[in-house]
Amino acid sequence: MKRIFFSVLMLAQIAGLSAYAQLPDSQDGVKVGEMSIFRKLGGGLETQAATQYQQTLQQAQGQHALGPDNHPQVIRLRAIAEKLKPFAMRWNPSAPEWKWEVNLIGSKQINAYCMPGGKIAFYTGILDTLKLTDDEVAIVMGHEIAHALREHGAERAGKARVANFGVKLAEIIAGAKGYDPNLAGSVAGGAANLGMLKFSRDDETEADVVGLDIAARAGYDPRAGIALWQKMAIVNKSAPPQWLSTHPAGKDRIEEIRRHLPEVMPLYVHAKGLNSASIAPYRSNVKQIAAID
Repeated sequence: MKRIFFSVLMLAQIAGLSAYAQLPDSQDGVKVGEMSIFRKLGGGLETQAATQYQQTLQQAQGQHALGPDNHPQVIRLRAIAEKLKPFAMRWNPSAPEWKWEVNLIGSKQINAYCMPGGKIAFYTGILDTLKLTDDEVAIVMGHEIAHALREHGAERAGKARVANFGVKLAEIIAGAKGYDPNLAGSVAGGAANLGMLKFSRDDETEADVVGLDIAARAGYDPRAGIALWQKMAIVNKSAPPQWLSTHPAGKDRIEEIRRHLPEVMPLYVHAKGLNSASIAPYRSNVKQIAAID
């Protein structure tokens, strides 16, 4: 059973290996390594995403919850997206051909996403509850765009296929050796699930970092990412332990953002035409959040 267990763990770890996709040529900004080869096993999601996105919009329209083109927040979101998009193209060779869309859905959900192919949706809940500034919207949007650019959806689908194969293999090996295949499958499945949680957290961290780069190049203050997660901590006081969550803990995300500020602040300073020696602290719009140097 131990051999079976460790065989599955090895299969799960294999899913973390990198592929050899072309990285941006520029030497400035963040470095996150190469995209996972496992996205090739779960590709072909753009058509499915486009269909699902249109269904979501139609449902929102039927509930009178889809923001019209002249809604101030829709105009705001699309303007921010237009500033981000030129700096997103360098992260994925297919991005220039994407049929980008940005829409607003009326809902209390604190949520936003970007589907494969550049299908972006923001919920009014995230804008209203967190009182997002333009810089903070850009950080959220950059993060979600980064998921699509780095093909994390296809990557997770590919890794899930590998994990499922590992579970089936463990059951077959266990049966051949006289062990209970159901027990072996249960143990292997638990190991695979923990592995998938770790992969999801890694994807979230990567999206945070790439999103910072995109936002900074577009002239949005990357320090807004710290304020964003401080706001999230205020409104979301209960969360599962990090090792049982698909998302890193907020404090860890803040630490990761701080670690990358030396890479992205020069991009922001350049985009804004500022003097780095005299740049002002970032100030959010919530009194509990102190100015961020």
